[in-house]
Amino acid sequence: MDERRIASRFAGFDQDGNGYIDREDFYVAAKALLAEFGVPARSEQGQALYAGAEAFWQGMAGIADVDGDQRVTREEFVTGAVKRLRDSPERFAEIARPFLRGAIAVSGAEGPGVGTDAALRVLRVLGVPPEAAEAAVAALDADGDGRISEDEAVRGFALYFTVPE
Repeated sequence: MDERRIASRFAGFDQDGNGYIDREDFYVAAKALLAEFGVPARSEQGQALYAGAEAFWQGMAGIADVDGDQRVTREEFVTGAVKRLRDSPERFAEIARPFLRGAIAVSGAEGPGVGTDAALRVLRVLGVPPEAAEAAVAALDADGDGRISEDEAVRGFALYFTVPE
């Protein structure tokens, strides 16, 4: 994976731009998604999203926070997370799943999965550049039915962070 792509993925997690990834970044992302879709934090969907954010942070810290200081530096991300995630995309998918499930619920998805318009909004809020978001949504909606299942979303998210371009 090239340096530019790693920098972009790191920046995607470093929501507040302070140079490291910590629990707060996952909460900032959850709060932004709730605001985007007008869902109260105290609602069932809001609570599930925050629980997913916490689980995602714990999983990320578990694979990347080498020195145990409760934050992941860019170096830890590059040497720890990216390598481990590339070796085991399934593990990454599973640590991301509760958060993505929460994001799908917050987006107001009716029925299984999420609509492509809502998926674009989710990716935009999470800081994915528009062209990359559109390409990702098109690829994830392989059957063209305008919906992305939870499994497709999780798989796509894992690929975005683990496969070199």
